Amino acid sequence: MLTRLEVQGFKNLVDVSIEFGPFTCIAGANGMGKSNVFDAIEFLSYLASEPLVEASQRVRGASGMRGGDPRDLFWDGYRDHEHRIRLAAEMIVPAQVEDDLGAPAQPTTTFLRYEVVLGFERPTHAGSVGRLSLLGEELRHIRRGEAARHLRFGHSAKKFRSTVIRGERRGGAFLSTEHREGGTVINVHGDGGSFGKPQPRAAGRAGRTVLSTVTTNDYPTILAARREMQSWRRLALEPTALRTPDGLSDPRTLGTDGRHLASTLYRMAHEQPAGPHDMGPEAVYARVAGRLADLSGVAVEGLTVELDPVREVFTLFLQEKGGLRLPARALSEGTLRFLALCVLLEDPTFTGLIAMEEPENGIHPANLPAMVALVQDLAVDPAEAPDDDNPFRQVIVNTHSPGVVQLCQGEDLLLAEVRARRTSDSAIARRLSLLPFRQSWRAGPGEPTFSEADVVAFLAAPPGAQLRLPLDMVG
Repeated sequence: MLTRLEVQGFKNLVDVSIEFGPFTCIAGANGMGKSNVFDAIEFLSYLASEPLVEASQRVRGASGMRGGDPRDLFWDGYRDHEHRIRLAAEMIVPAQVEDDLGAPAQPTTTFLRYEVVLGFERPTHAGSVGRLSLLGEELRHIRRGEAARHLRFGHSAKKFRSTVIRGERRGGAFLSTEHREGGTVINVHGDGGSFGKPQPRAAGRAGRTVLSTVTTNDYPTILAARREMQSWRRLALEPTALRTPDGLSDPRTLGTDGRHLASTLYRMAHEQPAGPHDMGPEAVYARVAGRLADLSGVAVEGLTVELDPVREVFTLFLQEKGGLRLPARALSEGTLRFLALCVLLEDPTFTGLIAMEEPENGIHPANLPAMVALVQDLAVDPAEAPDDDNPFRQVIVNTHSPGVVQLCQGEDLLLAEVRARRTSDSAIARRLSLLPFRQSWRAGPGEPTFSEADVVAFLAAPPGAQLRLPLDMVG
């Protein structure tokens, strides 16, 4: 769970600090850079797995496309000045993970702060676009006694906080940066605290973050941080992917684009382990269908996934009231997206951070309440301990829809604004600011906030509206 994100020098995130709870909605007009927050989170996830070059190419560039010049990632990246990106994340990591060989690993402590600093090396010859360089990297623990100060969103200390924040660190950092005469070194420290000699890694020759190189349980806390960051994903459900049939050899976990919907639901219904949560196939299908029935205009009687042994494919069918039976490829885009989220809701194996752009796309206004409620229900309930019935999931969405904003609680909202700011070299930067609601847990003394007056465009009918409810019907 990502509890705090700090970004400096990344796209138009010149200097942004954001606190996250289980569910967060970032609202603002088009073109402000709301998606850059998702890009920063996604970039951190890539940095936990891939070399710097590949990670930078997978993030959207200035054109909105992936790949290209790494200077697209920097604030004012094409101007002749020092380029530097600093990313910091405070996170709650899993209490147990597996290494790349399948061996279990238990971190010393589960509340951590990771920081990475990247620079830009100019091209050395014609045809080169330059590359990212690792300037610093740190991973430190956050003491359990300080957890309440860091986790300001409403939660149960006994049921939630004491369950997810475990262990204690007696020594110093797990990763630390040391500047030597021969260059910058990233020191890797063991979980034994101050005992044992740190293992130095030359930052200049790394080509990737040191955290991304930890693949075994020799350094369990670093590995747990890596696994947590790898679980941060951007969900972009595409109709073509949702309609694509699944073969027997395909994965049985929903992809970030919606692929493998049928095989995922089949696995949930037919391959769940025996135990207290074993509901049987019919019960699983019924629960997903029951939530899908929240959509008005969709007469759902039941759902099922059938395996065709001849074609060796899974096909998802929706049974409508009245007898009509429809395969997934015949369903509307909005229905398919809603169905995919219904499947995720019932899948306890799907955990981690989910970032979603404009979940209202393809949804009729009458179904906005059902969609917003579904997205909110995907997130963990911090009043209870996480378990199979309350998966440890976090959801962040962005929107420009008045309907979505009106359906969210003020404490879950961040208002996106673009503000001019003078940088250290006297340039004027148009940077993204994210303001919390003035009465929410994010609002700090003396810090900028927003009130209802600042979001009139989201709360009132647009100027020139021709159709309005009569006054005696409003409210």
